[in-house]
Amino acid sequence: MSLADKGILFWNRLTRHIDAPLMAIVLLILAIGCVTLFSAVAPETGRFWRQLKNIGLALVVMWVVANTPPQRIAQAAIPLYIIGLLLLIAVEFFGITVNGSQRWLSIAGFRFQPSELIKLAVPLMLAWYFQRFEGRIYWWNFLIAMALILLPTWLIKQQPDLGTALLVLASGCYVLYLARLPWKVIFLMIGTSLPLIWYFAHDYQKQRVFAFLDPAGDPLVSGYHTLQASIAIGSGGLYGKGWMNGTQTHLEFLPERHTDFIFAVYGEEFGFVGNVVLLLLYAALLLRALAIADHAPSLFSRLLAGAVALMLFTYTAINMGMVSGSLPVVGVPLPFISFGGTAILSLSICIGILMSIQTHKKFVSE
Repeated sequence: MSLADKGILFWNRLTRHIDAPLMAIVLLILAIGCVTLFSAVAPETGRFWRQLKNIGLALVVMWVVANTPPQRIAQAAIPLYIIGLLLLIAVEFFGITVNGSQRWLSIAGFRFQPSELIKLAVPLMLAWYFQRFEGRIYWWNFLIAMALILLPTWLIKQQPDLGTALLVLASGCYVLYLARLPWKVIFLMIGTSLPLIWYFAHDYQKQRVFAFLDPAGDPLVSGYHTLQASIAIGSGGLYGKGWMNGTQTHLEFLPERHTDFIFAVYGEEFGFVGNVVLLLLYAALLLRALAIADHAPSLFSRLLAGAVALMLFTYTAINMGMVSGSLPVVGVPLPFISFGGTAILSLSICIGILMSIQTHKKFVSE
């Protein structure tokens, strides 16, 4: 065997569990994210280089997960869920407070958000749970599943991080729906819980809702984020102001421009055309994930892949809606674009799970 043949064989073995369409879409979004982040943090580029390291680690983890059979992933459901709960409890006692919120833990100099882990652990746990009762799922199974959702949701809400808590709740509800709990029941649950969510919400969280309804009512405080982001996106026009030329960004009018509001940076510099390109990439990502879920060979795989696909859609829709003023401001990053090591790692694990479900099905059939 020639050296070229050995190289081809090695490459085929290296990529046999990588879904090419999904990988291409993710790499394109990551490239857009890197370009936008560099502009958002310039001239201080420390965060940009840290993000490149985060991406490198995330891609390695994605490859490891993609090469792990779905059956092995299912075995991690209970340990991951329990570890996630213990870490959330640890945040209550040992968490690091940033901007008034106690959401982070620091272990061996590495700071991370346990809530990012639980975003994945909840749908994984529910998919494993319903797989055990395939063909004989009763009403009490859904009650137990609801308890598995509400416990971490409450712990995250206490940090306080209402945005992430609602995302965890949504990811769990997606699995309930895919497990054939009637959507009318889910909407009834959501409708009856809204008054409780409002009652237990903090004052600043309620103020964000008021600011969403009338951002001009308090333009320098509660409505500032929404107004500045809307100005940035609107000023981008059709083709944008050009890379590194965003005035709202570089004159530092735009808050949280490297994390939650990075879409405003992108919209200002690349305009309506750039926004359409990004939306098409996210649409392609969603459609590929849904296709994988539709052709998954087992109930566990279908529930997990479907939940991951809908989670990706929810994160994207909420972030873009928040930045454009269509939704209240919550702390939700834009997938594969916003700065953040824990977030991009958890998203990469989600993509690795989709690849595992798709490619191991092909591998078995061959």
